[in-house]
Amino acid sequence: MGLFSKFIAKIKGTNDFSPADWADLEQELLSSDVGPKLAKEFLEAAKKVKSENAEEALIEIMTQNLSKSSHEPIVIDGTTTIMVVGVNGTGKTTSVAKLASHYKRSGKSVVLAAGDTFRAAAVDQLKTWGDRIGVVVVSGKENGDPASVAFDGAQSAKDSRSDVFIIDTAGRLHNKSDLMAELSKVKRVVEKVSPINEVLLVIDATTGQNGLQQAKIFTESVEVTGIVLTKLDGSAKGGVALAIEAELGIPIKWIGTGESETDFAPFDAQSYIAGLLA
Repeated sequence: MGLFSKFIAKIKGTNDFSPADWADLEQELLSSDVGPKLAKEFLEAAKKVKSENAEEALIEIMTQNLSKSSHEPIVIDGTTTIMVVGVNGTGKTTSVAKLASHYKRSGKSVVLAAGDTFRAAAVDQLKTWGDRIGVVVVSGKENGDPASVAFDGAQSAKDSRSDVFIIDTAGRLHNKSDLMAELSKVKRVVEKVSPINEVLLVIDATTGQNGLQQAKIFTESVEVTGIVLTKLDGSAKGGVALAIEAELGIPIKWIGTGESETDFAPFDAQSYIAGLLA
């Protein structure tokens, strides 16, 4: 059952709600991870519309709260350079590999940089993916300089005239300021070779409002151009996507729904909203 299907079902058929009924609806919305701001908007709209128009009213609110920025992935002539950021555990490295697979299946040449050098498993994971999907993976020494790996990857992509260059980055250092300084350094060094066209932040849909807080932290340090929302399969409600778009204006660009490399696709607003209402 979709995120708002129960909400609509409760509104339909009656406009005679008690304060307790509205409190229950508010709690249901908050538990769906849309956040207090959007929950309040949904409730105010529900109180104003006729019961039979509840679904249309919710669709309108959701559409209005989506980012006005383009949800289309950025692609340029020449090498499109993409930096992927996010905390460990969100599916960041897997998303890098799936993104590479998507472009590879589209007929594009891809180079990856294994920039999460502080986590050996991430480098090995990316190399395994690279072998599987047939793309070049540039890596360095364990605990080496991520910016150096990213620079070497950028140079490799430029020399080979690759269509897409994707950089995996560290997801955890000793503290937040260290991590953000490292990401800024990677961006600065890579741009000595070629500009970074897209910075994608990976958010785990199951983390709820923590996802919104992560988005706020990363956008303070790097110019995030889009969100990759992972783990929308299973019990994930995905309401945090609406909260991020509404509050920060950052468009969701990619959706991960499963373990397979094909369970990854560009974000489609209409399908997403339809899924919440199903």
